[in-house]
Amino acid sequence: MEITQLLTKIRGGDNQAYNELYPLVYDKLKAVAMQQLNKEYPNSAICKTELVHETYGKMVDQDVASYLDRAHFFAIAARSMRQILVDIARKKNAAKRGGNLSRVDMELQDLQADQHAEQILALHELLIRLKEIDERLCTVVELRFFVGLSIEETSKVLNISTATVNRDWLKARAWLYQHLNEKI
Repeated sequence: MEITQLLTKIRGGDNQAYNELYPLVYDKLKAVAMQQLNKEYPNSAICKTELVHETYGKMVDQDVASYLDRAHFFAIAARSMRQILVDIARKKNAAKRGGNLSRVDMELQDLQADQHAEQILALHELLIRLKEIDERLCTVVELRFFVGLSIEETSKVLNISTATVNRDWLKARAWLYQHLNEKI
């Protein structure tokens, strides 16, 4: 059974469909978690398996699941994963209490929650601003960065052309890079 069909069952109140859905999305969520936590994350407060389980658990524990389709499910997964990583970064940042921020040039995919708590928090704040300016740009960033979808996968999820996703991705990265450097 396909993801969208299972999500329709879940929306209809079939809680057993969650058990059927998990194996279908687990590998993708684990790949996303690996990308997010990166290979160089051995001393992390959370491992990729925990991140996947926490993300899925957060999504299953909702009172009313209203995932419209595969795209909506992965968008919610991206936001859940982002929130978990932001929470970890906030805890790390709170532990430092006033540590000096330093300017760090980096690619979006190089962010690691343990090593760059301030940048993750800054990115989170910027994504909130970007969503107010252009919600689709924000969604493209969430799907590409937090879920790890390719340009083609993002295109299918959002039902837009790959050229549009590519343009949106370039615009969003440029905007985030400019504003992230201003913040740190």
